[in-house]
Amino acid sequence: MTAVGVDTHKATLAACAIDDLGREIVEETFSNDPAGHAAFIAWASSIEPEATIGIGGSFSFGAPLARAVQSVGLCVREVPPHLSRFERRRTRRPGKSDPGDALAIARVTARETNLPPIRLPDRTNEIRLLLEAREDLIGETTRARNRLHAHLRVLLPGYGGRVANLVAARHQTMVTRLLRANATVQGELARSLLDRLPRLERECDVLTRRIEALVDSHPLLALPGAGPITVARLIAEAGDMRRFRTPDAFAALAGVAPIPAGSGQVQRMRLNRGGNRQLNRALHVIAVTQSRFYPPAKAYIARRIEADGKSRREAIRALKRQLFRPVFRLLVEGSEVRLDAA
Repeated sequence: MTAVGVDTHKATLAACAIDDLGREIVEETFSNDPAGHAAFIAWASSIEPEATIGIGGSFSFGAPLARAVQSVGLCVREVPPHLSRFERRRTRRPGKSDPGDALAIARVTARETNLPPIRLPDRTNEIRLLLEAREDLIGETTRARNRLHAHLRVLLPGYGGRVANLVAARHQTMVTRLLRANATVQGELARSLLDRLPRLERECDVLTRRIEALVDSHPLLALPGAGPITVARLIAEAGDMRRFRTPDAFAALAGVAPIPAGSGQVQRMRLNRGGNRQLNRALHVIAVTQSRFYPPAKAYIARRIEADGKSRREAIRALKRQLFRPVFRLLVEGSEVRLDAA
């Protein structure tokens, strides 16, 4: 069956169609706009109506094209970047080019039968966008506090003895009082930052409440150590749970599945530093929280340290590997509930 690969960019779409043997049939470039999408659909349909279309970046620059292609009934799949990157080395084309990337994507599309479906706008996408906006606000708030702290070290030497932090409202009020008589430019900038901090914090609180409302009643909230923001991160990064054939596939994506690194008589496993680091981070948060407050997890950590001679860090990693199965099961359960509700 013919496959078509599409390498997406802000302004252009590089497309390549291949035959059943992976040989290039034709290459074409389209504009990344509605007119270009329509032209691409007509072009792909004229080559082979039953062709499978693989798109790199179907959740970013390729999202509008992916939606347009699916809306006319063509088969479309997301091609993960690591697969196309490895395939690009086998195309034997010198250097790197958009047509070469499209050829690699097409060959991956033809070879891999279990590529994930494209991500259409849904609640998962809404959660992801809100999380990103919240993290941006948290970063901006932290930068504002750091700049304010730098100003106060000059304007109010030793202010830390009277003001414990710049987070609590009462401490911000005290700093405002201390700066009231300061008429310098630096004092003006510090007061501006003080006025800005509460606004940023309110905006962050609004986003937090919206995220909590979206994940309310999700089965993952019943897992000890899984708060609303962590649950939201797991939902957003995992996406459509139907793309995981087994829990082990989910563990590989999350970077908690050890990687074989043996040779000859020496058989060992090494730490997986790949995978989706945001998923890994969410599992790490749950593991650390459980190791501090959840009795079964505390007992497990103690047993791995005392009986197996593991360090605490290694014991936490082992706990993460224990957690991925219940997390996977609850994510599947939550997605099935929402699909049924829809």
